Amino acid sequence: MKKHILFVSQVFYPEQFRSNDICKEWVKRGYKITVLTGIPNYPEGDFFEGYSLFKKRREEWNGIDIIRIPIIPRKSGAIMLALNYFSFVFSGFFWSMFTKLEADEVFIYETSPATQALPAVWYAKRKKIKCMMYVLDLWPENVASILHTDNKFLLGGISKMMYYIYKRCDFIFTSSQSFIKKICALGISKEKLVFWPQYAEEFYCKYEGEDQVDAIPEDGELNFTFAGNVGFAQGLEVLVQTAKILKEKGEYVRFNIIGDGRYMENFKKEIEVANVPNYFNFIGRKPATDIPKYFAKSDASLITLGKSEVFAMTIPAKVQSSMACGMPIIASIDGEAQEVIAQAQCGYCGEAASAKQLVNNIIKFKNCSKEKREEFSQNAMMYFKKNYEKSMLLDKIEVYLK
Repeated sequence: MKKHILFVSQVFYPEQFRSNDICKEWVKRGYKITVLTGIPNYPEGDFFEGYSLFKKRREEWNGIDIIRIPIIPRKSGAIMLALNYFSFVFSGFFWSMFTKLEADEVFIYETSPATQALPAVWYAKRKKIKCMMYVLDLWPENVASILHTDNKFLLGGISKMMYYIYKRCDFIFTSSQSFIKKICALGISKEKLVFWPQYAEEFYCKYEGEDQVDAIPEDGELNFTFAGNVGFAQGLEVLVQTAKILKEKGEYVRFNIIGDGRYMENFKKEIEVANVPNYFNFIGRKPATDIPKYFAKSDASLITLGKSEVFAMTIPAKVQSSMACGMPIIASIDGEAQEVIAQAQCGYCGEAASAKQLVNNIIKFKNCSKEKREEFSQNAMMYFKKNYEKSMLLDKIEVYLK
């Protein structure tokens, strides 16, 4: 009989997260997967076409049974975002109390918001089954960083909530080593914590197909490509300052931006004010499966994160994706991700939010020989295969599932 796993994540297909691939792989490995999620609305904030409070609330996708509980769409602004978070908890509470679903284990895929874990631990407690959690965003540190607050009442309340959640999990997997120390500081036993870095799907590889994309011009200029969420946490304002300095120095490169998000409107305004629009090429959102095609027309992957304690503990998933594609990496990021890029010797990395260092690294890369860039590419792929290869990491976590 197949082991039945309830997979809880507020975001899931057709929203683009690695959780989609994890569930597909577990189905291939013989598990029965039911996903408890919300109505898709990330990142734009409106329900996806064809989905609503009354449409496609149950769905089967790649052998996965998807249950979508009612939520309020994100829309824009902090109030709507908070309502979106709490609506999932509210609906999830009633679902967890009254559902007739019988799962053998619960697995929580915890990107923000961490509040999404509450219905999962309630369900696991009611059914008296094992509960596991994969921590990709660290709360309350993430909240403090994004809201720029040190409000003791707010952060203290979130810390108590996280202790409640962690205490009720049998195993806690973390996407970075740095998270372990922080979670232990809340009073959680280190014995239940396991480092499990993110992998990249098979379609991330050095693309050599013939159906090339034309959104990135082939005009001899250097192309640095950022692919991912265009949010406030990504610290993309450093690119505006970088473009200004490069313009003053008479150096030209192209920043290709693939994606969309809550910061996009501000981002474009800042670019216009700085009078550097020719340094940016906005391509829009693309399926993850298309990213290798864009990387194939690029000289390096561009990775940025804002400057904060919690971001310094984070390894963005695009690090693994870029390495899998064999892309040299130019990054503006602190902490653990910077250490990984240095260990891999696959590019140049400066401090988060430092336009000066990013400019220096871009010029340094611009002056690199073809052989040096190829060395970066080979090093990226080798590091990926050794540390982030998919089947190896799935084998590791399957020990805990069994």
